[in-house]
Amino acid sequence: MDKPGGTMAEDKKNKAKRGRGVGSWLLNAVVHGLIRGALRLPYARRIPLAGWVMSRVLAPLAGYDRRIRDNLALVCPDLPEAEVRRLQRAVPDNAARSWMEMYSGAEFIARVKDSPIRGPGLPALEEAHRAGRPVVLVTGHFGNYDVARVALMARGYRIGGLYNPMRNVYFNKHYVAALERIGQPVFPRGRRGLANLLRFLKSGGMTAFLVDLNVKRGVPLRFFGAPAKTALSAAELALKFDAPLVPAYGIRQPDGLSFEVVIEAPIPPGDPADMMQAVNDSIEAMARRHMGQWFWIHRRWKA
Repeated sequence: MDKPGGTMAEDKKNKAKRGRGVGSWLLNAVVHGLIRGALRLPYARRIPLAGWVMSRVLAPLAGYDRRIRDNLALVCPDLPEAEVRRLQRAVPDNAARSWMEMYSGAEFIARVKDSPIRGPGLPALEEAHRAGRPVVLVTGHFGNYDVARVALMARGYRIGGLYNPMRNVYFNKHYVAALERIGQPVFPRGRRGLANLLRFLKSGGMTAFLVDLNVKRGVPLRFFGAPAKTALSAAELALKFDAPLVPAYGIRQPDGLSFEVVIEAPIPPGDPADMMQAVNDSIEAMARRHMGQWFWIHRRWKA
């Protein structure tokens, strides 16, 4: 008979066991083998191939087509059917390209480090950089969010990233290594990672947050006109360290391989919820301009 309830420590222990089991090992062996095989191809072939396989084979099998359709029906109900079908292919294509770009390490850096950077927030970013002032960069699962970090680091900016460790510990090992090859430091979510991130900010570093995930304890703010639970932590950190809160985006270009970096104007300081609503509005506006580059697979509006 199952025991009712259970402590938080037991829940964490059970999750850790699930992430170390034979199934986790086999899944990682398959996925990592596919990644290693793809890396043998030339960069200009590998990236489009990853997008094709995900959008044409894996996404339909995983149910991502249905999730994209459901999300669009919720917040963009008037979208023409032809556009919905296009996005069912374009969204997983962009996501898989971004994933393979991350694993491409030095080749990815060489390809995107000189990407053009523009936008009304660029002067504020340059001023903070010269003054050694911390900056909190915010973005979403849009385009390739690593491009802005690579392009800015290539120009001498100190930028750290915050990431969610993968539950599959075998996969997490090479996932973190891929992140670190793109640029360091990176900080895992959790008490120790947060402490290191705070020290980095205090030293005048810049850090990047992905803020478009559903957060269980988040505040229900608007996103595409519907309530979406949103963490306030990025705004709270910006206020704590007197740091500009700056939206930044890596926008994939029509060739599918190159990018443009856009730095938007800093969000005015004020109430954290109002600041994060402005960030949501920024991500939404960018996504509306490039619908296929936002990750419509997310359960962003989950209650």
